[in-house]
Amino acid sequence: MATRMFDLRIDHHTLTLPLDWARPHGATIDVYAAVVSREGGQDLPYLLYLQGGPGHEAPRPFASPLAPAWLEPALAEYRVVLLDQRGTGKSTPVTDDLLTGGADGAIERLQLLRADAIVRDAEAFREHLGAERWSTLGQSFGGFTSLAYLSAYPASLERVFLTGGIPGIGRDPVEIYAATYAKVREASLRYYRRFPAHRAAVGRLADLAASGRLELPDGEVVSVSRLRSLGMLLGSDNGWQTLWSLLDQDPGTNAFRHDLAAALPFTGRNPLYYVLHESCYADGAVTNWAAERAEPEDFRDDPTLLTGEHVRREWAETVPALRPWREVALGLAEVPWPRLYDPDAIAESEVGGAAAVYVNDLYVPFEFSMVTAGLMPHVEVWATSAYEHSGLRTGAVLGKLLDLGRGRVIR
Repeated sequence: MATRMFDLRIDHHTLTLPLDWARPHGATIDVYAAVVSREGGQDLPYLLYLQGGPGHEAPRPFASPLAPAWLEPALAEYRVVLLDQRGTGKSTPVTDDLLTGGADGAIERLQLLRADAIVRDAEAFREHLGAERWSTLGQSFGGFTSLAYLSAYPASLERVFLTGGIPGIGRDPVEIYAATYAKVREASLRYYRRFPAHRAAVGRLADLAASGRLELPDGEVVSVSRLRSLGMLLGSDNGWQTLWSLLDQDPGTNAFRHDLAAALPFTGRNPLYYVLHESCYADGAVTNWAAERAEPEDFRDDPTLLTGEHVRREWAETVPALRPWREVALGLAEVPWPRLYDPDAIAESEVGGAAAVYVNDLYVPFEFSMVTAGLMPHVEVWATSAYEHSGLRTGAVLGKLLDLGRGRVIR
């Protein structure tokens, strides 16, 4: 089925695929992807977009103005495949209904939603579309998935384009989270240097949270750790503006309470993002609440030091929408996750492409990304401090990567 939106053609595809690729004749799920092209671009090669997360569906394409913005340069050279990763969007989404069968069943099922399974789904779509090879664009977790793809099926890939998504391979998640704390500490202090009065404002909010007097419209009594997760806003290019606007308000107003609820990450809309988040850093490891274990002493002592993408087990008690997932979250934290990446296969592949590695990235540590990038000599690396983790949202980042990946002169 195809739909048209101004000069965009959007072809909709749904495949019924194995829930467990190790049991191809067992239970199945539906996996959805939209193929977006310009009029006259139906013969261009395919570019598979892998969304960040984990646990988020692909963006929906819109014309007039074209959104997301990176579609503009992408559609000049490719047909873009927007895959809803298994468990999200239109791909048999994970909902609270999954919990009716008990926590054990949910834990077993969610272990089948990692990057390795997403790669197998992608391979099924590549074959369905009749493409001998295609390219990938991986944002954040989508970049991690691209590396898993490169590990398992390098012959299927023409080029890989990575934005804020080169993982540290074979590292303990605690080591990775320790590096992200260092980045968010720098970001917090940089923000307070610009807006000194807001450090005291965060301190006052932390006091309210500690005394149980910071409540959201849905009844959540915001904990100190939950409040501090607002530091995630500092990891996107314009997120500081949201933080500034929030801290400029009177915390006793309805406006503040509603805006705080909208600004906090890890909500019930995408429970996978909470329960599976730490697993995306687990390359052959048990996570065991790695972000908590990695927390530096100064963060424990100073509540004005904001945190980033650091999940907390207490949120499964204090956040109403996450409370039903408590047993699942605790169980997944004890899973011995298998290896995702094959460094030898990555190093031996000759797949080209380009990667934007953000120097100040709050979520994917720059230093570990650069080590892994050294395994990919045919992938051009653009290390930049001009953008934050959300840099792909501008068309300029992808435009530069496309030029780098094809060896074109950049002016």
